[in-house]
Amino acid sequence: TACNILPYRHGNHKEDSPFLNTTDSSKRTDYYDKNLALFEEELDIRPKVSSFLSRLVNYTNITQGAKEHEEAESAEASKRKIPKSPNMGTLMGVYLPCLQNIFGVILFLRLTWIVGTAGVVQSFLIVLMCCSCTMLTAISMSAIATNGVVPAGGAYFMISRSLGPEFGGAVGLCFYLGTTFAAAMYILGAIEIFLKYLVPQAAIFHAVDIHAGSSAMLNNMRVYGTICLSLMAVVVFVGVKYVNKFASLFLACVIISIVSIYAGAIKSIFHPPDFPICMLGNRTLVRDLFDVCQKMEVKGNETVPSKLWRNFCISENASSAHCDEYFAQNNVTEIQGIPGLASGIIRENMWGDYMEKGQILEKPSLPSVDVHGSMESFGFYVSADIATSFTLLVGIFFPSATGIMAGSNRSGDLRDAQKSIPVGTILAITTTSLVYFSSVVLFGACIEGVVLRDKFGDAVSNNLVVGTLSWPSTWVIVIGSFFSTVGAGLQSLTGAPRLLQAIAKDNIIPFLRVFGHGKANGEPTWALLLTGLIAELGILIASLDMVAPILSMFFLMCYLFVNLACAVQTLLRTPNWRPRFKYYHWALSFLGMSMCLALMFISSWYYAIVAMGIAGMIYKYIEYQGAEKEWGDGIRGLSLSAARYALLRLEAGPPHTKNWRPQLLVLLKLDEDLHVKYPRMLTFASQLKAGKGLTIVGSVIQGNFLDSYGETQASEQAIKNMMEIERVKGFCQVVVASKVREGISHLIQSCGLGGMKHNTVVMGWPYGWRQSEDPRAWKTFINTVRCTTAAHLALMVPKNVSFYPSNHERFTDGHIDVWWIVHDGGMLMLLPFLLKQHKVWRKCKMRIFTVAQMDDNSIQMKKDLATFLYQLRLEAEVEVVEMHDSDISAYTYERTLMMEQRSQMLRQMRLSSAERNREVCAMYPFDSVSAYDGTAQLVKDRHSLVRMGSLYSDEEEESIDVVPEKIQMTWTKEKLDAERRTRNNAPETFRELINQSNVRRMHTAVKLNEVIVNRSHDARLVLLNMPGPPRNPEGDENLLLVRGGGREVITIYS
Repeated sequence: TACNILPYRHGNHKEDSPFLNTTDSSKRTDYYDKNLALFEEELDIRPKVSSFLSRLVNYTNITQGAKEHEEAESAEASKRKIPKSPNMGTLMGVYLPCLQNIFGVILFLRLTWIVGTAGVVQSFLIVLMCCSCTMLTAISMSAIATNGVVPAGGAYFMISRSLGPEFGGAVGLCFYLGTTFAAAMYILGAIEIFLKYLVPQAAIFHAVDIHAGSSAMLNNMRVYGTICLSLMAVVVFVGVKYVNKFASLFLACVIISIVSIYAGAIKSIFHPPDFPICMLGNRTLVRDLFDVCQKMEVKGNETVPSKLWRNFCISENASSAHCDEYFAQNNVTEIQGIPGLASGIIRENMWGDYMEKGQILEKPSLPSVDVHGSMESFGFYVSADIATSFTLLVGIFFPSATGIMAGSNRSGDLRDAQKSIPVGTILAITTTSLVYFSSVVLFGACIEGVVLRDKFGDAVSNNLVVGTLSWPSTWVIVIGSFFSTVGAGLQSLTGAPRLLQAIAKDNIIPFLRVFGHGKANGEPTWALLLTGLIAELGILIASLDMVAPILSMFFLMCYLFVNLACAVQTLLRTPNWRPRFKYYHWALSFLGMSMCLALMFISSWYYAIVAMGIAGMIYKYIEYQGAEKEWGDGIRGLSLSAARYALLRLEAGPPHTKNWRPQLLVLLKLDEDLHVKYPRMLTFASQLKAGKGLTIVGSVIQGNFLDSYGETQASEQAIKNMMEIERVKGFCQVVVASKVREGISHLIQSCGLGGMKHNTVVMGWPYGWRQSEDPRAWKTFINTVRCTTAAHLALMVPKNVSFYPSNHERFTDGHIDVWWIVHDGGMLMLLPFLLKQHKVWRKCKMRIFTVAQMDDNSIQMKKDLATFLYQLRLEAEVEVVEMHDSDISAYTYERTLMMEQRSQMLRQMRLSSAERNREVCAMYPFDSVSAYDGTAQLVKDRHSLVRMGSLYSDEEEESIDVVPEKIQMTWTKEKLDAERRTRNNAPETFRELINQSNVRRMHTAVKLNEVIVNRSHDARLVLLNMPGPPRNPEGDENLLLVRGGGREVITIYS
């Protein structure tokens, strides 16, 4: 991660250099060392190595936190505040905060129940899965955290800087939601301890009957949870310093509680605590509903029914009483709740006993007569409050493995973050994992199975089940766990708003911007408010077992991305990836990633899908908003690798006809102010592409590259802006060349990369070439046509492009007319189909005109063409136009002859070839230049192809008179006469030949022009083979001249 260093000055400016600022000009003099004269110019902009190193050494990460995103504080504030340097070591800065965050409410309130329900073996497996997942994540996190300086913001900062703003935003918000729900879970845990074990009489709602107990409890949780959340939010708002002061107290509570569990377990070997459980048959009874565990008790000298008897029987009289059938047929026995470590109870607790909701807790080894008791007595038994399964338990246990980010979140306070974070985090996870593993074994070995499965301790007189094992007293754990859960809740409530503030200040999610603001001292007030509201949602759920899986999802998403970040960076071998922590491997990261994904779907597949949906939506939103942040992230590296791989695959050969699509090179003209002259060219390109394939927009600036670099950048930016307006997805390339046509030739030759090369050139029509004194107007055009032909590329020339429809227009009717005169590989068929994919042209119908000669069977032609279109799966009307060999009009003949005579005259005057060309072209009556080179396809009377030599030499450069070499010849008189005769006759035969062919071409063009204007005057767009374009008298018809690249582009085969 690049770090900005402010060496000598403070100010409100953004940093450009990835390392340090160039100093003030007054300080620059020391750069011009005598022995560095060779590098004088570089030293102006680049610091000398010695001065660079001296400043790098003085760097400390004092201005931590969101300082990377805020402007540096003003000079006065800096003078006023003397920041103390970070001085926390591994133990205080990472190890203990991680311990405190990892140990939490689940260990005290749910671990015994998980061991009882799943059995020791499966509980061991659950703990192993969760802890190995967090351990692998910690390894990946250590690698990322030691790859450069990590400011506060921990996980969010690491992921956003290694995977980019989109992933960073998605993960940051997941982590934020996870932390917020964690606060809700801790508060619910604290309230559960408070209402069940500390002050049961504080309950506001009471069960009307025994069956409605759970709903009353949930309502109590909601009321007290909301009160508790409000109080905590006020404490956090008033000042974080109070939270931090009490942090050590809360940590002490956690450690004392855990130590007391171990002490109790060891003591139970010699002297197990006395917690008798009353069993009726093999069913467990709720202890606090009676006093003695007997059916009868002796009072004075007589035996009377006990309170237990009265619960199950209607009459007081023992002889005539009508009792519950199960009660009547089974005996009451008392067993020890905690037999102790030496009792061998672990054999019974090895395997699980998953229960349905409402199922009564039974001890299978006790004798029992299996008869149904009445429903009225159901409330006297201890029963399961929720249905359990392995997957549910995974979801409930996982939050007790989270909290591994605590160290990296406070990296700003560490003396040496790059050493402390890996060591502290991995040690903390190892410690907690060992505690969890040993706890699972100890609980299974010390406590009776029915007590373990009793979630709220009903069988042991409403004592906390862990508390029954602890020494010296049950209250140690009850009070200790209460304070530790309250402390953890406060920690989460302070951490979550800061995380949201860091995301908001990065400005990647616009609607979160308001949460970046806070009090004058930087406390995130608005973020705290939002956190409180989201946590309240968790509290309204009111059940710890329901909130835990939600929180697991968000944390697992976050850990998944941490692993992904590490794996991607390692596999891409990004040059900047040089972590100090060496004990990582991409395979470990992938394993961690797959474990996170597996745990998500194991614990709750529907929550997993929702969490992924939320992350995906945030990702797409940030991408859609266009996060203009370049953080040198790994995903960009991934794109580069993928692009390289794809390009190398494409290189194999030319695409199959089925895959052919126009990859456009659009040649744009810029005006003097470097603005795009005809933006409709881009509109047309975007309509033709419908968002697919390659588009390169090229332009040429005349001049010298050394002088025109700034101009090039400006014109590229102008073109990019226009492409964005016209929604053209593609690339832009501006070339500087001394001559425009050279530049265009370079573009045609060198644009694209590997298999991603253009196969079609789109260029504008040379308007006003007749009026222009400058011959370059049409010369450039002709040269481009020749270049595309030489390169075997297709060519499209939109005429009257300014009148083409914009992307916002919609044609509700109209036709796209195709004049198919010469088969050019099917380009003419494909283009209207592609255009019709766009909403502008969607409603237009396609008409295909083809020209029949005298000896063609036009009816058969129409049938054949219809069949051909049917096989091509194109819908179009077919029309065959007949052109008769009528007499060549006098007008045509006159114009052609005039042109020829002018040409002869010019030749005699020995004008330079460039001027001669201009003269010739001025003669043509239609808006085109027919002086193509030999490969031009031309329309001839017989509907066939003519390949003619160049009629006039039109060299591109000004012609240089070449002195012919002298040839020595011996002349006889006969030879001399013959030579004279041929010289005299030559012009006549040449002139006749030229007249013949040119008059024919002129005639065809005029005739075809008439037919097209007649038939297609109402069309929205006319497509026509390139040579011999007609002149439209009105001049407002949209015309597209097309010329194939010499290969088939459309096929009838699937």
